[in-house]
Amino acid sequence: MNWTRALVTDQLGFYWDAHLWPRLQGLTDDEYLWEPVPDAWSVRPGPDGKPAIDGMDQRPPEPPPVTTIAWRVLHLAVGVFYTRASTFFGDGSVPADADMFDVRHRPGTLPGTAAGALDLLERSYHWWTTGVLAMSDDEVVRPLGPRGSYFRDQSMAHLVLHLNRETMHHGGEIGVLRDLYRATDGKPLA
Repeated sequence: MNWTRALVTDQLGFYWDAHLWPRLQGLTDDEYLWEPVPDAWSVRPGPDGKPAIDGMDQRPPEPPPVTTIAWRVLHLAVGVFYTRASTFFGDGSVPADADMFDVRHRPGTLPGTAAGALDLLERSYHWWTTGVLAMSDDEVVRPLGPRGSYFRDQSMAHLVLHLNRETMHHGGEIGVLRDLYRATDGKPLA
């Protein structure tokens, strides 16, 4: 069985091509940054004035905050695809001892617009899937090792399935947020 084809191309690739990527087309900056409720987590200027993802380096409070489309898109682009692609298929610019949660695996700057975020998401997705598709079946079932952090004993197949679930979960939420934005003419819900 070709694990890479079954796990990435057939499942994630179909979801990307048929559902997520088409659903993101036409996303405007206003919709991207729309805060449906007060105190929603989003992407906003950080202390240095550059775009930053709210809560990126902390555990979410209970209950977790509502998030914007911007937060969800960059969570997928950076936290799901980019950091994992950099960890396992990077160019060697990040030290080999950096696990997949190391901040050095993040892009140097984050986009502040919908178009920039979608570009980063698309590039990160293709970097990740191209890397996984290039792996042998033996590599896909081998434990992640130290770069996998506390998932070190799990296989790349486990990580691929987890990232597929994350993508579908957050992609569905993005779709609901787009529906709510349209239904409310971009006005807050509360």
